[in-house]
Amino acid sequence: MKKKLVIFMPSIEGGGVEKNLFIVTNYLTKKINNIALITISKKHKNKFDKSIEFISFKSEIWDRQSRKFKYVLSLLLLLREILKNRNLLVFAFQANIYCIILSKIFKIKIIVRSNSAPIGWSQNQFKNYLFKFFLNRADKVMVNSIEFKKSLKKRFNVSAKCIYNPLDKLEILKKSKLRSKKFFKSNKKIRILNIGRYVDQKDQETLIRALNEIKNKLNFEAIIVGKGILKKKILILINKFRMNKMVKLKNFMENPYPILKQSELFILSSKFEGLPNVLLESIVLKKDIISSDCETGPNEILDYGKGGTLFRTNDYKDLAKKILHYSKNKKKYNKKKNIAYKRLNRFEYSYNLNEYFKMISKELNF
Repeated sequence: MKKKLVIFMPSIEGGGVEKNLFIVTNYLTKKINNIALITISKKHKNKFDKSIEFISFKSEIWDRQSRKFKYVLSLLLLLREILKNRNLLVFAFQANIYCIILSKIFKIKIIVRSNSAPIGWSQNQFKNYLFKFFLNRADKVMVNSIEFKKSLKKRFNVSAKCIYNPLDKLEILKKSKLRSKKFFKSNKKIRILNIGRYVDQKDQETLIRALNEIKNKLNFEAIIVGKGILKKKILILINKFRMNKMVKLKNFMENPYPILKQSELFILSSKFEGLPNVLLESIVLKKDIISSDCETGPNEILDYGKGGTLFRTNDYKDLAKKILHYSKNKKKYNKKKNIAYKRLNRFEYSYNLNEYFKMISKELNF
C-alpha cells in the first residue's frame, strides 16, 4: 500500500497549538501527497486543505466529550488505521505516550511533537519515569524552543529537535486591519490585554490579583479573551475585587488581531508554556509586553528581558510592580519592543515550515 503520513491530533480547540497545526498540515500537502488527520474535532475541517483525509467519527457528539475521552477514541481510530495499513508514518502533533506505545507495538515510525514545558505534564516521579521511558523510544521528538529542548534533555535525557513556530507576519497584519468594533472605551487609560484559555496553566488569577493591587494607583482598562472551565471562577474574583467596570471578559475570538492591535500593553500570566504564539503576534503588532518568566518560551522570545519585561511566575505583587513601572517608563518600553521586533527573523515563516518537511523526510523516509 502507498505510504501515508498520519497526523495525530485528538482535540482541536482553537488555541496556539491548533494554529500551528493548520499552518503546518496545509504546508505539508504541497510536499506530500498522502496525508490523513486523526481527530475527534471536525468543526475546523474547512481550515484544512481539501486533499487531507479526515479520520474521525460521523457524529459530532463525541467532540463535546472530555479531552481524555477524545484521546481514547482517537487512539482507537489510530489502531484501526494501523491494522488497515502498516505503511504508516505517524506524526503525533501533541505528545502522547499511548500513541508511541501503539506505534512501537506495530513497528511503525513516529515523530512526537511536544508543545508545552515538562513542568506542566510531569509532576511526579512515576510520570517522569513514564515520559523518560517512552519519549526515548520515539523515532524523533520535536519541540518549539531552545529552552524546551534543554529542559527535556535535563529531565528525561531526551535529545529533541527544535523547530520554532512559523510566524506569518503578513497574515497577522492583514487580519489586524479587518473592520471591527472598538473594544477599549478610552485611549486615555492604559489598555491592557490578555489572551488565553481560562485554565490553570494560563493563570489569569495572578493577573486579576495584580490589577487589584494597583486599581487605586493607575487608570487602566483590561480585557481578557478566551474560553475554558475557570471562566466563572475568574469572573467571581473580578466581582469580589469590585473591578467589573475595569476588567472585562470576552469569549474566544477566531480573529483576535483587531483587539490586539487596539491594546497598548499585552500581559502573559502563564505558569508554563512551550512557545506562546500570542507573544510573537503581540511583537508583530508592536505591543509593549509584560510576561511571566515561566519555564520555556517567554524569556527566549523576549531575549531574556531585552525585548520585554519578565515577572516572577505566579507572583501577583511582582506583576503589579512591573505594571506600575511600565506606566512611568513608556519610552524605555518602546526600545524593548523594537528590539523584540528585530529578533523575529528566528521565527521566519517559510524557513521553519521547510524545517518540518526536512525533519519528516529524514526521519520517516519520504
